[in-house]
Amino acid sequence: MLRKSVSWRDVPAELVGCSGVTAWRCLRDWTEAGVWPRLHEVLLAELRRDGLLEMDDAAIDASHVRALKGGLTPDLRRLTERGRAASTTSS
Repeated sequence: MLRKSVSWRDVPAELVGCSGVTAWRCLRDWTEAGVWPRLHEVLLAELRRDGLLEMDDAAIDASHVRALKGGLTPDLRRLTERGRAASTTSS
């Protein structure tokens, strides 16, 4: 099923082993429990241990990697416009 905006309830249970809504709940709970970063760490450690981690063609996406030295936090981003735009909602 390749299409945008598919509802979780439309995911075929035979593909994921449970209803789409149940799969969504599991993903939500695992995300809240911090499973994904830990799983990523474990996977990278196992790949390094087995000599299977090839970093020659690695790319870093700045939206996922924190700048440790001097990086701006999201609420301190510099504005790129010269001045603030006039409000279109107030008179």
